[in-house]
Order: sequence, then structure tokens, then C-alpha cells
Amino acid sequence: MKSEKIIKPTNGYVMLTIAFLLIFGGIYLAISNSNPLYVITSFLGIFLSLGLILVNPNTSKVLLLFGKYVGTVKQNGLYWANPFFTKKNISLRASNFDSERLKVNDKLGNPVMISTILVWRVTNTYKAAFDVDNYENFVRVQTDAAVRKLASMYPYDNFADEGHKEDITLRSSVNEVSEALEKEVEERLAFAGIEVLEARIGYLAYAQEIANAMLKRQQATAIVAARHKIVEGAVSMVEMALEELNKKEIVELDEERKAAMVSNLMVILCSDKEASPVVNTGTLNH
Repeated sequence: MKSEKIIKPTNGYVMLTIAFLLIFGGIYLAISNSNPLYVITSFLGIFLSLGLILVNPNTSKVLLLFGKYVGTVKQNGLYWANPFFTKKNISLRASNFDSERLKVNDKLGNPVMISTILVWRVTNTYKAAFDVDNYENFVRVQTDAAVRKLASMYPYDNFADEGHKEDITLRSSVNEVSEALEKEVEERLAFAGIEVLEARIGYLAYAQEIANAMLKRQQATAIVAARHKIVEGAVSMVEMALEELNKKEIVELDEERKAAMVSNLMVILCSDKEASPVVNTGTLNH
């Protein structure tokens, strides 16, 4: 396989001056001498002007001679080369690609909607021009394929009722997922001489058909986790209350009264509503 060849053609300003002299000189001689043969000089100037190459900053010109690769001009400026050269323009600037939202299945089989934002640029003009049919379309197709593969490698999120727990998820592990996506896309686009500057998830959500169910599931998981912390705190507070009462000998409680006290405190501390106090004006037994 051939590699990229950087060339620098002849200075274009000199040839531009010569072409102008031939064009206008031929016209002047043809008129002044009344001889149309001098027009041939003008046609020669026009033919030479076809070899002028203008390269703008961060762009390149790939030169071909009857289907044979000659080289690539990357340095900006005005140049002149063989007028028979075919010139193909390839941009070297960084480009953004925001993919469409794709419906894919994550590692657990849940349908999710996902899209990616890719920043890329061409580094090897030979590969971009000749190893793929259309390098811009190649970027789009391979990026979509990489996103589909990435989504199947990780679950969308972890839940307490799952039989296993993943360290990396699409929703929470943003940096790890972006690094994996960038590596996957870079491996695919290297064939076309394209460098990946950045790749990250632009949009991520459950598919519409399961979005409501998954939202309720997340809410239930959050409620269970909150209740778990509340119960832990309530048990610690009840234990501390019993220890302080026993240490300071404020009141002696038998096992039945301790159980009643624990029951009342747990109801008050764990309830999601404010407790309504009842004042006992009798004895502890009533």
C-alpha cells in the first residue's frame, strides 16, 4: 500500500505572471499585426494557467496524473504544476459530527436511545482519498457502528435487584465510556487516515416504550435506599436512648416496657408523616 507523499510544486506567482504576459501579449500582437496566429500564444497562456494550484490554510490538494498518485500539497500558498494533473481538495480542518439518535440494546437487553459527538480530522490524505470511497460517509457509518458496539458492552445503569453489579455503566461512568468510545472509533477510522480528537456520548436515555417503567424503577430504588438509611439511623438513635437512660438511671424499664419504647420510637423516627403525640396522665402501665 502506498503512503502519503508531501510535495511542494513550483512557485505559482512566477507562472501566473508568465501566463498573463502570454495571454495579453498574444492578443496585443494579433491586433497590432493583424495576424490571428498570435492568438495561439494566448491559448498557451490559458493552458499554463490551468496548472495553478491555490492551497488555503488547513487544506490540501491531492495531485494525480492520469490516475497515478503524484503527491499531496499541504503548505498553503499559490503553486504551479503540470496542467494535466488532476487536483482533489481534502480539508485538514477539525470537523464535528453529531450522529443521529440510535435505538440500541444495552448489555442487559434494555432498549436505549444514544447518540455521539465526534471531533475528527484527516491526517493521511492518501488513505482518505483512495482507501475509502467517501471518507466523510465512512466516518458517519463507522461511528454509528462503534456506538452500537459500545452500548452492547455496558448496562445503562445498576439496580439493587440485579443479580450482578457492573463497575462501569453508560449513565454514571462518563469518562470511562468516552475513553472506550474514542478508542473504538479511532481503530475503525485509522484505515481512512483519520484522527479522532474527541468522542463522547451526546444523548442517552431509555427508549420511549420502557422510559416510564424504568423511571418508576429508579424512583423505587431511590426510596428503598433512603428507607434503608432511615432505619439504620433510627436503630442507632433508639440504641443510644436506651443506653443513656440506663446509664443515668432516670427510669428502670423492664423488657416489656423497653419493647414498647423501641416500638414507639421506631414508628416516630421511620414514619414519613409527623407523629401525633398522646399524653399519658396515668401510670406507665396504662
